[in-house]
Amino acid sequence: MEKYLSTITEFLEVDSVDLNDSLTSFESWDSMTILMVIDFCAGEYGISLSADEIENSETILGLKELIDSKL
Repeated sequence: MEKYLSTITEFLEVDSVDLNDSLTSFESWDSMTILMVIDFCAGEYGISLSADEIENSETILGLKELIDSKL
């Protein structure tokens, strides 16, 4: 979880995140950030995610749960 939160915080260009934060509430949440998440998940976890799956996850926790469901 530590690596995940650290990476998401970096991708979102903020100092910290809360698991309940909405992904769309971040100014830097865009298609490029989604691509970075896809690349991170492929490299770090060896899983494949679609942009739609990521967008439907809605929150930081929802995204983590999506990743966990693919492991």
